[in-house]
Amino acid sequence: MADYSSHFPLAEKACKFLTSSPDPYHAVQNMITRLEGVGYARLSKRDPFAGKLEPGGKYYYTVNTTTLIAFAVGPKYKPGNGFKIIGGHTDSPNLKVRPRSQRSAAGCIQLGVDCYGGGLWHTWFDRDLGLSGRVLVREKDGKVVQKLVLINRPIARVSTLCIHLQTAEERRQFTVKKEDHLMPILGTQTLLENAVRNQLNTGSSQLDAADSAWRKEQEPLLLKMIASELGIDVMDIADFELNLFDTQPATLGGITSEFLYAARLDNLATCFVSCEALSDYTESESFQDDGDITLVALFDHEEVGSDSAHGAGSPVMADAVKRISTALSPVEGSFNPDLYGAALRKSFLLSVDMAHAVHPNFASKHEKGHGPKMNAGVVVKTNQNQRYATNGITGFLTREITRKAGTVPLQEFVVRNDCPCGTTIGPIIASNTGIRTADVGMPQLSMHSCREVMGIADLTNGLELFKAFFQHFREIDDNLEG
Repeated sequence: MADYSSHFPLAEKACKFLTSSPDPYHAVQNMITRLEGVGYARLSKRDPFAGKLEPGGKYYYTVNTTTLIAFAVGPKYKPGNGFKIIGGHTDSPNLKVRPRSQRSAAGCIQLGVDCYGGGLWHTWFDRDLGLSGRVLVREKDGKVVQKLVLINRPIARVSTLCIHLQTAEERRQFTVKKEDHLMPILGTQTLLENAVRNQLNTGSSQLDAADSAWRKEQEPLLLKMIASELGIDVMDIADFELNLFDTQPATLGGITSEFLYAARLDNLATCFVSCEALSDYTESESFQDDGDITLVALFDHEEVGSDSAHGAGSPVMADAVKRISTALSPVEGSFNPDLYGAALRKSFLLSVDMAHAVHPNFASKHEKGHGPKMNAGVVVKTNQNQRYATNGITGFLTREITRKAGTVPLQEFVVRNDCPCGTTIGPIIASNTGIRTADVGMPQLSMHSCREVMGIADLTNGLELFKAFFQHFREIDDNLEG
């Protein structure tokens, strides 16, 4: 039986990251903490980058606090050199609180929620759910600040209907009517709840009409809980963006602890490993000989198509390449289209999203020659209909990186001709920027479930591949004809 103990330290670190990152806001903040610990400096995207970047420097910025761009300028960088990019996403399917959160039925206080992304919604039933996200707080001087809230205790639950009240047909189908069946229960309606409501409505006279109207549509006990958690007055809450999450922490599992059981592996496992790889590589001796830009771009809204102001379909990626190139141009702050074009031709993106491992109970769902297994290596994903961006050249470059590294196993995946195929940010960024792209991912089971599983050896495999990409890509690409 294989010994997985060498993978435990990284896997246990991943567990802490996953448990403390129930939403994109917290995931990005946790990655910022990691990056700042190794010298990455915050940039304001509202200010010009000219005069702020230099060879050897390490930087990051965020968009909407849910999309992260982090990069390091190689000490031997020259204008026109390329970008080595790892791209992923920070969002996962979940239940998001509606703008008007107040809801009740049958004597129960509920929470109005929207289904975000393509979740396996039946897996959200009978889970102990916490609440997290971003709260806009109005301060005494009139400024509005953003604060993150994480209520990591079971305050809500989506309960199943008992078997005795279901017909035989309903039991067989277990059809989830999202609008009717997924509204979580917070508690029971009581005199206390009415007292809180009256208190809030009385206090609303101190506010302008817009604040008062917004507050009246919120569940009073929810506002009171958020205010208590943040140490503020209820009347200071101006707005929020919240989601529910399973409070069960990430953990190692399996008979030899070879698996990682957690929520949001798709795609926070990628976020964790890419951030670790960027931190490790830019602290290594190899980075001192680097002449490129090493960059990690992690986007929001992949699970709903990436078409937003801060998704992969936005200008964020192209703007990052253009602004960084311009700030480092021979004439500081002057855009040179020729150098920019040269940089794009020398650049490469590893689009990293979790991959589908073969399920032993449903093995026929995989094409026989392309069945990735957990703990057996990162997966190269190919689709001739361009649902993935890998082609002959980019697939070769990825495999050549692992050959150069010598110790990184790779697997291959294509869908069967009679099965649908998911997609990633890879084709979106490739078509928007012209940057060569390969789609890869660490294999997992239960994708889009409330609780997912992957092999812990593949965290190590991913880390080694990403660092090898940063270290060896330039040499390999320079030796590729054309």
